[in-house]
Amino acid sequence: MTCQILLVTGTNTEIGKTVTTAAVAALARDASRRVAVLKPAQTGVAPGEPGDVDEVLRLAGTVTVSELGRYPEPLAPGTAAARSGLPPVTPAQIAEEVARLAETHDLVLVEGAGGLLVRFDAEGSSLADVPAALTGLGLQAEVLLVVTAGLGTLNLTELSAEALRARSIPLHGLVIGGWPAEPDLAMRCNLADLPLVADAPLLGALPERCAGPEVDPESFLKVARASLAPTLGGDWSLA
Repeated sequence: MTCQILLVTGTNTEIGKTVTTAAVAALARDASRRVAVLKPAQTGVAPGEPGDVDEVLRLAGTVTVSELGRYPEPLAPGTAAARSGLPPVTPAQIAEEVARLAETHDLVLVEGAGGLLVRFDAEGSSLADVPAALTGLGLQAEVLLVVTAGLGTLNLTELSAEALRARSIPLHGLVIGGWPAEPDLAMRCNLADLPLVADAPLLGALPERCAGPEVDPESFLKVARASLAPTLGGDWSLA
């Protein structure tokens, strides 16, 4: 079976990429798929402190995790690397690690930092350069774009989708990273408008605060199943 590779990015930072990654991982693991999660560049976390891959483990259960670079300041990876004096992570390194994980897994999830074009280094490399590096290794990747629900999301989503199309990177679909219990009019309208501006399906809407410290893998799996579409292993539908 060919390994599926999904690059999880967002239209901004702090919008639910890690929770979305964990939800996709949890559903795939429950379907007996071998899952690996790669965080190329972890920022804002000191050595020994739990990072995003640890949060995925807490929510999704036992999956393979990997982290290539860690920088203590909560900044864009390129800036954080330069300020720390540590080497930046490159698209080639990311592609090589994905290829290694793909040899023994059915699904590899790569969680980016911030948005699609956030820089890894002074040369301007970003997550958007990883698919081309993977193609050079004989592998194909798609993007799962995490978006917000409210006003402003349509512009940011369309800009991200245009950037992907300009680079011929397939957009697998969109996931709303935080859906409120009482959505307003704009949020309800955005359910129909988001797929239109992105020219890609809306594949789920994860509830706000669905991954609190009290949440265990069993209860999180139920949330993931109810919040993500069948193509991601869940039962959610736009209707």
